[in-house]
Amino acid sequence: MINTQMEQLGKAPSKIREIFEYGKRRKAEIGEENVFDFSIGNPNVPAPADVNVTYKNLIDTHDDIWLHGYTSASGDLDTRRAIAEDLNRRFGTSFQASNLYMTCGAAASLKITITAMVQPGDEFVTFTPFFPEYRVFVETSGGKLVTSPTDPETFQIDFDNLDAVITDKTKAVLVNSPNNPSGVVFREESVKKLASLLAEKEQAYGHTIYLITDEPYRELVYDEEIMVPYMTKYYRDTVVCYSYSKSLSLPGERIGYILIPDEADQAADLYAAVAGAGRALGYVCAPSLAQHVIERCVGQVADLSVYRTNRDLLYDALTEYGYTCVHPDGAFYLFVKALEEDAVSFCERAKDFELLLVPADSFGTPGYVRIAYCVTTDQIRRSLPAFRNLAQAYGRI
Repeated sequence: MINTQMEQLGKAPSKIREIFEYGKRRKAEIGEENVFDFSIGNPNVPAPADVNVTYKNLIDTHDDIWLHGYTSASGDLDTRRAIAEDLNRRFGTSFQASNLYMTCGAAASLKITITAMVQPGDEFVTFTPFFPEYRVFVETSGGKLVTSPTDPETFQIDFDNLDAVITDKTKAVLVNSPNNPSGVVFREESVKKLASLLAEKEQAYGHTIYLITDEPYRELVYDEEIMVPYMTKYYRDTVVCYSYSKSLSLPGERIGYILIPDEADQAADLYAAVAGAGRALGYVCAPSLAQHVIERCVGQVADLSVYRTNRDLLYDALTEYGYTCVHPDGAFYLFVKALEEDAVSFCERAKDFELLLVPADSFGTPGYVRIAYCVTTDQIRRSLPAFRNLAQAYGRI
């Protein structure tokens, strides 16, 4: 017999990937320029120029074994040291290379971290809307995912809801800010209140409750007044899961890290468990060439001006057409209320106008859709008549 849980996952791919594959087929049928695919968060902004220059220089000047051979299981020491120094410079922390474990992107970081923590009966709390793979990562590790609805107006943390779902079974709270799919950034006031609540719950239940922060969009904010709180500064039992997929526009290189601060409870044992989980899951040794590139390009960010232009263009147009949209302070997604109660049905109707949108049911927020605006500005402009026609079809214009 095969693993039926894995079989079911394979036969039922994520809704995002399903629509993405539909888009590829549709583009082959009627031409790429005639399909407005907003399904997947694949950065369309090039990586910083230094990234490709660094790749070329490393290949031209270094031995193949060093370039492509194994690093230490936890990652190249110089790379981890460079990341720690960058974080310390930016956030006033005191991390060292020993606090970091290099991974194959944020998905690996999250899966490894959850596997390292979970014990039978453990629950992991996250806020709606949330990236659907969280459920996969938690449930295939043997835990239970518990959701806490955010405020329906602001999508900030609703602390009454959160207080109600944290129990003696809670192992960790999983936070994603800037958020996929809403683009919302949790404000410092909310983060302080979250830290205080978790500390109270730790005291009440007599065990550690970790805060896992999923941060692939940390640098993707568009206004200077928007500050993304660095969670380790507010709550000691924080584990950071990070990816360079978005900040450096390197999604296909699969490179990221897990950070475990020294002050976190059982930090040394947790780091060992992370290393053990990486070994058990087959994630040992993140891509070596990408690690060497990160060492030399750490702290750089792709050009965000295109995303800001796209956000403003799409948000302004859709609100004018009668759509209700959450204003995104970060990431590159627009979260929009469907024009009918059933978001799946709405997305099917949108296909009549060659608009490929993702229903947010699997994100834990039925009635909404996600629009990934990490596409060309030209596509945004060309899609606006289709969005207008869709609104007209629902009698909104």
